[in-house]
Amino acid sequence: MNNKPVVLCFSGHDPTGGAGIQADIEAINSHDCHATAVITALTVQDTHNVRHFECVDTQLLLRQARAVLHDMNISAIKIGMMGSVAIADAIHCLLREYPHIPVILDPILAAGGGGTLSTFHLIDAVNKLILPHTYITTPNTIEARMLAGLDDSATDEMVIKKLAATGVKYVLVTGTHADTHEVQHHLYRSTTHLQTFHYPRLPDEYHGSGCTLAASLAALIAKNTDIIHASQEALDYSYNTLTHAHALGGGQLIPNRFFWAPKK
Repeated sequence: MNNKPVVLCFSGHDPTGGAGIQADIEAINSHDCHATAVITALTVQDTHNVRHFECVDTQLLLRQARAVLHDMNISAIKIGMMGSVAIADAIHCLLREYPHIPVILDPILAAGGGGTLSTFHLIDAVNKLILPHTYITTPNTIEARMLAGLDDSATDEMVIKKLAATGVKYVLVTGTHADTHEVQHHLYRSTTHLQTFHYPRLPDEYHGSGCTLAASLAALIAKNTDIIHASQEALDYSYNTLTHAHALGGGQLIPNRFFWAPKK
């Protein structure tokens, strides 16, 4: 019998294949897990920025997700772009029905090129509806402050205290947007700092790096890896996808999520 772990992904569709659901599928498959895909939004984007998006019908989303949940043994749920309060509310309904499944949230609030993918109301919905059911979330330093409702003057301690108050169990704050010589990622349980992960800062910008990290983390959690080792392995994997990234468009590089595959 095949006991390959299955991850249910809620993500937007990126036609470039760099981010969104394709990034999830590639990263999860790279960890020998199976990705199931429920699209939250269709986007118009390239490697520079998101130009436009339209969210899917919530009833269709719920019917798709429930069909998978009723049929397959889901070991983790990965949430990426939601795009609307209605989508967040629909996902919230499912999380309440399946409280035993660990949730990995990539709080996609803006595109890499700066395009807005959220509103104040959506951020409020994420805090109230999604984070209380989340095992771990992976915001960058900008997203962490947006979720906390704080500006750049806020200390890291203030940000983490606000996020912990939502009920989320773990927070992995990624440091690629921080003004530091090397990249530092910080893992917290509630307000307790567990570990800092250090990586050299790379010179380029990448399309789908956050999706890659969260999906990798979801796969490792689906395989029952403890949180510190899962974070370390997901960060190592993501870093390697970036060092092997391809310049396939005129903007950000696309991570090579199969960097480990033998070349023919």
